[in-house]
Amino acid sequence: MKAAVQNYQARMQRVLDHIDQHLDGDLDLETVSRIAAFSKFHFHRQFMATFGLSVHRYVQLARMKRASHRLASKEAESVTEIAMDAGYDAPDAFARAFRRRFGQSPSSFRKSPDWVPWLAAFGPLDNARSKLMQITYDQGDVTIRDVPPTPVAIMEHRGDRATLGDTIQRFIAWRKAAGLSPETSPTFNIFRSERIPVVPADYSMDICVGTDRPIDADDAQMKAGVIPGGRCAVLRVVHDTHNLEPAALYLYRDWLPASGEEARDFPIYCQRHFSFLPNAPVHEVVVELFLPLK
Repeated sequence: MKAAVQNYQARMQRVLDHIDQHLDGDLDLETVSRIAAFSKFHFHRQFMATFGLSVHRYVQLARMKRASHRLASKEAESVTEIAMDAGYDAPDAFARAFRRRFGQSPSSFRKSPDWVPWLAAFGPLDNARSKLMQITYDQGDVTIRDVPPTPVAIMEHRGDRATLGDTIQRFIAWRKAAGLSPETSPTFNIFRSERIPVVPADYSMDICVGTDRPIDADDAQMKAGVIPGGRCAVLRVVHDTHNLEPAALYLYRDWLPASGEEARDFPIYCQRHFSFLPNAPVHEVVVELFLPLK
């Protein structure tokens, strides 16, 4: 039984690898089903059942992700060339799709990319790729760190998680206006409730940017605060950073009881790190999850 599942997953992984390596090629249903050695009459449902999105949608997102990489690299390629390689017949169709997905035109993104909506837009792609990766943690993945107090500006989200996107957009706008770039000012989320509480209205999270700048008393959106210093168990998360629940569950269920430590009276929180690599300016996010300890 286990061997059959592993074989099935390996065939699906071949499909993802082939798509990622042949974005300029013919990636219709018949082609990709042949790579997996599945019948084309069933493969679209098998792919959807495994990854949560269609083959067409996966290819579309993968090509758009590559296009955004090329735009952000600021090389000499024209938007028209990039649009054609992304599978669009005309640059205006590409521009409309790009703006709909990222809230920026391709030319605006090339000048000054906004990475937070970029990361959110590729959540389905990242989730699909993580489906075949059974992510497990062990004691060696957790370090205990003495964390200094961190002054932050806080935007509170209180209420149904379905409206969190609106809060994030307001946070992005405030942050831009304040000139607090993710490159220079760290980003934190403080989780004050379960990810999916029984009563949706009970969802509660603080979105924070590290700064000791005074907050205007008349600012109705933001308030000043401090993430307290102290000992923390720290777990680094690099896969499926949109859903930290598995990592948090490991810390609470497995690591904490085995460690002999006790949790301190402050919520679990995370810091989101954006990688700014030479010649690869697209920012993949890495998350450190902090469990405050006594």
